[in-house]
Amino acid sequence: MSPDAPTQEREAGDLLAEQGRMTQSQLEQVRRRQKRLNLPQHKAIVDLNFASEEETWKALAAARNLEFVDPMALELKRETLDLIPIRFIFHYRMLPVGIEGDCIVLAFSEPPRQMDLGNLRLLLNKRFREVLSTPSSIHAVIKKNFGLGAETIERLREERGGTEISQEIVFDVQGKETDSMVEATVGAFVDQILQEALRLRATDVHLEPYANSIRLRYRVDGILETVPVPPDMRHLHNAVVSRLKIMAGLNIAEKRLPHDGRIAMKTGEEEYDLRVSIVPTRHGEGICLRILGRQSLFLDLGQLGMDPNQEAVFAQLTQLPQGLVLLTGPTGSGKTTTLYTALAQANDEGRKIITFEDPIEYQLDGVVQIQVREQIGLTFAAGLRSVLRHDPDVVLVGEIRDFETAEIAVRAAQTGHLVLSTLHTNDSVSAITRLMEMRIEPYLIASSLVCSISQRLARRICRHCVTPDTEIPDGIRNEMAASLHVAPSEVRAYRGAGCVECGQKGQRGRVALYEFFLLNQDIADLIQPSLRTGDLRNAARKVGWRSLREVGWSKVQEGLIPIQEQERWTRIITPVATS
Repeated sequence: MSPDAPTQEREAGDLLAEQGRMTQSQLEQVRRRQKRLNLPQHKAIVDLNFASEEETWKALAAARNLEFVDPMALELKRETLDLIPIRFIFHYRMLPVGIEGDCIVLAFSEPPRQMDLGNLRLLLNKRFREVLSTPSSIHAVIKKNFGLGAETIERLREERGGTEISQEIVFDVQGKETDSMVEATVGAFVDQILQEALRLRATDVHLEPYANSIRLRYRVDGILETVPVPPDMRHLHNAVVSRLKIMAGLNIAEKRLPHDGRIAMKTGEEEYDLRVSIVPTRHGEGICLRILGRQSLFLDLGQLGMDPNQEAVFAQLTQLPQGLVLLTGPTGSGKTTTLYTALAQANDEGRKIITFEDPIEYQLDGVVQIQVREQIGLTFAAGLRSVLRHDPDVVLVGEIRDFETAEIAVRAAQTGHLVLSTLHTNDSVSAITRLMEMRIEPYLIASSLVCSISQRLARRICRHCVTPDTEIPDGIRNEMAASLHVAPSEVRAYRGAGCVECGQKGQRGRVALYEFFLLNQDIADLIQPSLRTGDLRNAARKVGWRSLREVGWSKVQEGLIPIQEQERWTRIITPVATS
């Protein structure tokens, strides 16, 4: 290289590769993604999950000769945050994190450009020193101290001359006497709610009105988390409801009855469906949004979390010419995802697939999908009876709720159809007794049911802060040893210490626990009116059946879930002795 050649600025990937945290092959992948999508290299690294956000931003700071600071570890006081006007905090995505004499320390989520630094010096008329922090930590501090939507409130105050928002703002879609700036601001707040849901990987959004406040909650990994919002946001609630009604094609004038609708949403290359449910409450209309990611339709079997043996069995089940396959588990346990993955496996040009659902949660190409409408008599039973006349090879019934649906499903499974459905029971073995309680004849169950699968979704340990759990109670250690057939000294467990990546929770994402109950001739012979589930379990155990609790202990030993998640989903409650 000639001495006059310009020197190339070092980037985060170069440092991570030097430190051995990334391979040269991974660095090349990052550079290809960076060039193809016109991304900064550090964002491409995190997108490809080659390093954590914290590791990447630390390397970025070192490459740019900046100090790295974690504002979440500083316990910032409000007077420090108030050193900078809130509009600058939101515009530049930065935070004041300290004072050094007459100099303010500003933490940026991206290396600041010289132009931005020059503008800030003019706007603030104060000396400052720039440091670097991760976008997640800055976002978390802003959300904690100002609340989601603080930027919206600030804009409205600016539009109203800096006055407080003391009047309720109503969204008028007819365009009469409207303030387009206010409407745009409300729309921006709705977008912000949805963007935050996607950032958190939430499955549901709850917006609940009360007398003097509103409560915004996201269901993340099965647990509801409250997100703070500014007090003035209460006055925007009706406008937000109206905005969502318009997006879902609902009647904004009707506020006395429940509403249900659907919104199609896109961000980047990913598409989502929002199921909108609005109910009237004492203090206004409550909103629940269910987020359905269309990309989860394309899950392959390896992404479900089954062990290799379960995966092989499940693949065989989807190719059966006939029989009944049931999935059991509580609401929110991932049954729908598993069923649609089964349909994706079964879907080929040589088979006709019809589903009967309430509601249709995902739209599948090549599959005929029918919506249950009980108010006009289109029940599961009536619909199932009709679709059997359409010569299907595979039928999905959203749920077996009553005798009529169960009987048609069982007989369809005997007459050349593969029937997939769900049933509400606590475990896989209880599916047989549940069908018998619905008055299905034992011989019909024995000749049609092929497999019952029970599942739960447990929170996964964050892979960036996983650490050995050294405090395993003796009772649990002994139970794990017996379940896994190892010595107590070989028992291992892990937990998440908490980090920026998981929001200090120690868990991020979920993994499914599956309990497979396969019928063979010996088990089928046991299905009699006087059947006991204990006898079924004993017979199933002889051919490899493992309970959900035993499957869970395997996930604990592998470092996928912590002990408390295993106990939350599979704990056996023992009666307390009373004197």
